[in-house]
Amino acid sequence: MLNGKKIGIVLPAYNAASTLEKTYLEIPFDIIDEVILVDDASKDNTSEIARKLGIKHIIRHEKNKGYGGNQKSCYAKALELEMDIIIMLHPDYQYTPKLIHSISGIIAYDVYPVVLASRILGNGALKGGMPLYKYIANRFLTLSQNILMGQKLSEYHSGYRAFSKEVFSKINIEKNSDDFVFDNQMLGQIFFAGYEIGEVTCPTKYFDEASSINFKRSVQYGLGVLGVSISYRLAKWKIYTSSIFKK
Repeated sequence: MLNGKKIGIVLPAYNAASTLEKTYLEIPFDIIDEVILVDDASKDNTSEIARKLGIKHIIRHEKNKGYGGNQKSCYAKALELEMDIIIMLHPDYQYTPKLIHSISGIIAYDVYPVVLASRILGNGALKGGMPLYKYIANRFLTLSQNILMGQKLSEYHSGYRAFSKEVFSKINIEKNSDDFVFDNQMLGQIFFAGYEIGEVTCPTKYFDEASSINFKRSVQYGLGVLGVSISYRLAKWKIYTSSIFKK
């Protein structure tokens, strides 16, 4: 708990056996109330390692539901457990759990209801080994999204983010994709509902075991992201409102 608010960590896992333990052992358990891992039909022994680590809440999908589908299960369980602050952390050790105190405090003390850990603030992305083409794509997409959505985030593509539980009462994530564009749809919904989003700078690590998507999927993701931003602008102009922006 922090400032009387219960904090839950959700770990959307897929083939995370080689990195889960390193991620888990860096979680600051002095303030964390619950850890939830959702194994999206991994082909390795992710769930077995989670049990050995003593993770209490483990959900295993028998069929792969996709990155967005995994998160839907994560958040549903965290809300069922009545967590006040929900932090989504990838178990691939690309982002450090050592920022959890800082991220939690921003929400616990009512500074922002949503916080993203940004790889772009500072020089963390390239220093950490982000491929140059991904960095350039990140900057292009973020610029386009900020223009279309009227915001000033440093990036929309971080996999390390935290939410106050109240946010989930104002948006409907079940209407979102089960694929990677889920993250951006959710941010669009949050802005559309009138919330502000804070950011903290975050170092990152790119290595063979860290999760990533191939070039083809990256292009599909980029097009999907632009689609979300255009839909957001059309909804704001009351020209056409996509179902994701309807509660």
